[in-house]
Amino acid sequence: MLIESTSHIGFGLAMLDSVFKAPSPEEISHIAMRWLHFVAGITWIGLLYFFNLVNVPLQKKLDAETKKKVNPDLLLPALWYFRWGALLTVIAGFGYYVMYILKPDVRLANATSKNVSGWILLIVWMLIPIVTFLVEFLIIKKVSALIKDGRVFAIVALILSVIMSVVILKWLDSGLTVHGQHFASNKTLSIGVGGALGLIMLLNVWGIIWPNNKRMIGALQGGPPPAPELARQAFVASRTNAWLSLPMLLFMAASHGDWLIFAGK
Repeated sequence: MLIESTSHIGFGLAMLDSVFKAPSPEEISHIAMRWLHFVAGITWIGLLYFFNLVNVPLQKKLDAETKKKVNPDLLLPALWYFRWGALLTVIAGFGYYVMYILKPDVRLANATSKNVSGWILLIVWMLIPIVTFLVEFLIIKKVSALIKDGRVFAIVALILSVIMSVVILKWLDSGLTVHGQHFASNKTLSIGVGGALGLIMLLNVWGIIWPNNKRMIGALQGGPPPAPELARQAFVASRTNAWLSLPMLLFMAASHGDWLIFAGK
């Protein structure tokens, strides 16, 4: 009986060996980076939707005393996972983009002509969403008239996002065009736009949402009262992130070939 059962185990392992391929060191790095990007992104975007769909309506129903009791214990841990999940998502995604998406396109372009610099492409690509965020930041912080009505600011954010996306597409495509041949793949262009939206969202988290909420929660814990405009600024930045996450996720998903948005490559 024991011999018979052992033979079944050997047969089962042989079947497993025929369908399972052990990953190489490079594949482990590839898989680990994508896995980390997914897990951190689920944490970040999940909490983003929690704040916008659940917490905002809840806060309107709470009186001042209840907020003092509930919000520090509820929001401080949530904001911790929120901001660090955002940072880890972007870092892992950036590494994946550099190593496994942009690098092959740069290599192909350089096989035709040795004049394509991946580092210059990356640096300028990163500067474009950073400049876009700075414009958005100044509007939210300094032009209160444009954030009083969310619909008005939504138009502003849409214009900024479209301009940024067009500039990024032009930059990546021109930088990866050699002798009239375009080497920018659908993945490079799709994640070039989606990743830039993600970078703006990260900067919104660390530049507006977390600093403003930190002061407001600190006030509930006995600290100095926050400036009255902080709540509105944090809300607008958070709601902007919620809307930006939709095209961002679309571009990320489309980069894997379900829909070849850019040039069919």
